[in-house]
Amino acid sequence: MSTEKQEQQASAVERVRGWFIGRMPEEWLDGALDVRLDREEITVIVPIAVPQTTEGASEAELAAAWEGRSRRFREETRQHRIEIAREAEHTYGRKVSWGVCAAERVVMFTTFSVPVMTRLRQKERRVLDTLVEAGVARSRSDALAWCVRLVGEHEDAWLGDLREALQRVEEIRTEGPRSS
Repeated sequence: MSTEKQEQQASAVERVRGWFIGRMPEEWLDGALDVRLDREEITVIVPIAVPQTTEGASEAELAAAWEGRSRRFREETRQHRIEIAREAEHTYGRKVSWGVCAAERVVMFTTFSVPVMTRLRQKERRVLDTLVEAGVARSRSDALAWCVRLVGEHEDAWLGDLREALQRVEEIRTEGPRSS
């Protein structure tokens, strides 16, 4: 990605984040709003306050408190979030997905799935079929999504390095000679 494209993407994220911040009640936010974009979707993750528990609370108590806090936020803000999402979808031509975060926990309320076409050889199809037959996935599509999530979770640093390398390649391309 060229520096110009990076700046356009960064400024697009900043504009969209500012748009959402301007439309949300201030009491919803307990920190910086996380907004992510791609061609089809805007993901909005709202930072909310960490639930207060007793000192030395067990992991089970913390998990239950977090689940209750995130569900309460979801229910109490539903109508307003729907209104904001409809306006954003009209303005930006993308679906809106919502979630909340506090400390290291994230809960997504809505997500948008996009079909992706791919061509696979028999060896790759057999991998997907094995996952389906083993009950890991309901379909080849689910199996492929499972594989992509697994790579994303376990190879995050490598994928980050790869993205940086691709950005550098794009920078070098823009610095190279121009054809007339």
